[in-house]
Amino acid sequence: MPLPNPINIHPLDLNANVAIGVVFPLMNEGTFEQSFTTKEQVKTNILNVLLTEKGERVYMPNFGVGLKQILFENAVNSEELRDRISNQLSFYVPEITVEEVIAEQDEHILRIILSYRIIVSQEQDTIQVNINNGPSDGIDLNNSATGF
Repeated sequence: MPLPNPINIHPLDLNANVAIGVVFPLMNEGTFEQSFTTKEQVKTNILNVLLTEKGERVYMPNFGVGLKQILFENAVNSEELRDRISNQLSFYVPEITVEEVIAEQDEHILRIILSYRIIVSQEQDTIQVNINNGPSDGIDLNNSATGF
């Protein structure tokens, strides 16, 4: 009789009562929301890499993709941006495998759609980040395919 497919669980997920990090948005009514699963924390780590400008982190001058700066370029080289995102994530978030990066730009919005797989659990997820350069300047984080 064949054995059922094993389920891989990250050791940090074994105790659901222990927080392993903080999630976005960082301040919610004066408190930090905590993450209790590696899936939540991986998503927060990805957003941290995507939304940080190069040179913004002390002692980590190469950390960050710098999406806000790219928004103001006349023409975004989508291939170069995909490579930059993939390289940053493979170095700073090694617990995932990037499966697809879609970079789209229209007149006022830079849209990044990122599909990835968590290596330990083999869970796949997708997030979308919209950087807006219009009248409501800001960042819009859409829910992922499996919730955020």
